[in-house]
Amino acid sequence: MAAVCLLMLMFAAEAFAQTAIQPDLMLSTAAPGQAGGKLVIGVTSEPRTFNPVTAVDQVSVGIISRIMADLIHINRATQKTEPALAKSWNISKDGTVFTLKLRRGLKFSDGVAFDADDVIFSFKVYLDEKVHSPHRDLLMISNKPIKVEKLDRFTVRFTFPSPYAPLERLFDSLPMLPRHLLEKDYQEGKLAEAWGLSTAPEKVAGLGAFRLKQLVPGDRIVLERNPYYWKVDSKGQKLPYLDELTFLIVPNQDAQVVRFESGDTQIISRLTAENFAALEPQQARRHFKLYDAGPGLEYNFLMFNLNDDTAKYPDVARKQKWFRDVRFRQAVSSAIDRAAIVRLVYLGRATPLSTHISPGNKLWFNSSIPAPVHSIDKAKQLLKASGFSWNQSGALLDSSGQPVEFTILVSSSNAQRGHIATLIQDDLKQVGITAHAVPMEARAAADRVLNTHEYEATIMGIASGDTDPNSDVNIFLSRGSTHLWHLDEKTPATPWEAEMDRLLEQQLVTVDYKRRKKLYDRALEIEATQLPLIYLVAPNVLVGAQYELGNFRPAVLEQYTFWNAEELFWRTPAGKR
Repeated sequence: MAAVCLLMLMFAAEAFAQTAIQPDLMLSTAAPGQAGGKLVIGVTSEPRTFNPVTAVDQVSVGIISRIMADLIHINRATQKTEPALAKSWNISKDGTVFTLKLRRGLKFSDGVAFDADDVIFSFKVYLDEKVHSPHRDLLMISNKPIKVEKLDRFTVRFTFPSPYAPLERLFDSLPMLPRHLLEKDYQEGKLAEAWGLSTAPEKVAGLGAFRLKQLVPGDRIVLERNPYYWKVDSKGQKLPYLDELTFLIVPNQDAQVVRFESGDTQIISRLTAENFAALEPQQARRHFKLYDAGPGLEYNFLMFNLNDDTAKYPDVARKQKWFRDVRFRQAVSSAIDRAAIVRLVYLGRATPLSTHISPGNKLWFNSSIPAPVHSIDKAKQLLKASGFSWNQSGALLDSSGQPVEFTILVSSSNAQRGHIATLIQDDLKQVGITAHAVPMEARAAADRVLNTHEYEATIMGIASGDTDPNSDVNIFLSRGSTHLWHLDEKTPATPWEAEMDRLLEQQLVTVDYKRRKKLYDRALEIEATQLPLIYLVAPNVLVGAQYELGNFRPAVLEQYTFWNAEELFWRTPAGKR
C-alpha cells in the first residue's frame, strides 16, 4: 500500500513539475492583428497524407506545415533563419557540434508536453533507412548520419561527421514528431502507413499554429486554431489569429479563379499568367490585390523514364535505349522552343532554364551557363550522330527502323503544363518525333512516376524548398530517395552521376561560400550537359489575396501565400467571413 502511495505521489509530483513550467513563448515581429474569423485557400488536389515523415507532394507538405513545427525556421520573406521550437543554439569552433536549447513548457496540439525526447525520436525516425523518409538524405553528411543526443530535458546536441555548410537551414521543414502518438507505429514498422487520410483528427497532433479538425473527401480539409501554440504578438495576444483555416479542393485552375472572384476563397496561389491578366482590371471592384514576385524557385522539366524495373512494361523498356542516350536528350532539348513557352503559356511572366536554379535564386544561379538555344538543325545533327534516320515522310526512325514515338504524362489539374506538352508535341514533330500528351489526375500521375514507373516521359514541376542547394540534394544524388529519373539507384549508373555525387557531397561540407559556389557551379554544368531532366522554364510567382487580409506577405519560397498563416488576420469584421 505504501509503495502504491509513493508511486502516486511520484506521478503527481512529475505532473506538477510539468504544469509548473511557464511556456517560453516566441514574440512575433509581424504587425499585431485581430483575433477571429476563417480563411479559405484553394488547393489543386487532396493531400496524399498527413504524415510528415513520408510526405513529398506540395499539397500534403503545405497542410502539414501548418499542423507541425520545426526547430529552426527559414522566414520566407527574409530568407533568413530564425528561432522556432529551439530558442537558441551555439556551434563549436570546428563547426561540427551544434547544441540547441528548446523552448520550455510547450505542448503538442493535444495538450501533451514537448521536450528533448520528442526531438530524439523525430531524428531517429528520419535517419532510419527502413522508413524511407525523403528527409534522410539531408541528414547524411559525407554519407554518414548526424549524431543526436539528449543532454537534458530541454537541450539537444547534434554532432556532424564534418563541417556542414547550411547548418542552421538544415532544421527548417523537419517537423518534430509526437513520440507519444507515433512511437508504437514506428516500433511495429508501420510508421509509413500512419496518419493517412482516414485517421481521426484527434489522433494527429503537432506543434504548429493549427490542428486537424475535419477532412471531407474530395472537398476540403479544415484546420482549427491550436490553443497551445507558442507565439504571441507585441500586444501579448496569442497566435494564430484565425479560428479556422480551410483548404478547398479545386482541381481546375480556372475554377480556382472563379472561386476566388466570388469570395469562396480569399487567397489564390500559382495563378496562370492568363488568369493574372484577366483578374488585373478587377482588383479595385472586387477588393483584392494581385502580386508578381518575379522568377520563383519552381523549375518545370521534361523527364524520361530511366528506371531499371521496367521489364514488365515492354514498350517502355524498348524505348529506354533512346532515353538513355544523352545525344537523344540533347536533341529533344534543342528542338524545344522555350521562348515560345514563355510567350504563349506564361505571357512573358517566366524565364527559360538551363538548370534547375532559376535567376530568382541570386546566390546560386550560374550565369556562365548559356541559355538554352532552340535549333532544329542542331537537334537533327545530334539525332543523326546517334544513329537515327528519317523515312520519306519525315518520321524519325531508330537504328532498327522503328518509328520514334512516346507518350508524355502530364497532370490534368495543371493547365499550364498541359499547354507546354502540346507545344512540345508540335516542336518534336519538326524533327520527326511523334509525342502524345496523356493528361491524368495528379495523384494517379504521381503514383506512376514515383511508385509503379509505368510511364515513358512526363512533364513535372518542383519548387525548391530553400534558396540553399541543400534543399534539392535528395533529387540529384544518385542514392537520393527522390532521384526521380532513376529511383532506388544504389550506386551511380554513369560516370557523370558519380562526379555529380562527389561535387554535391563536397559542397555540403565546404563552409566558404566562394569555394562552395565553384563546386556547385560545376555540378550545374554537368546537369546542363547531361540533361537527366530537360529543364523548360521557371514561372514568375503570381498570387492574390483579399484587401482586408492583414500581414499577407507573398514570397518566392514555398508556400508562397500562407507560409505565415499564424500571423494572418482580418482587418475588419466584414472580412472575417
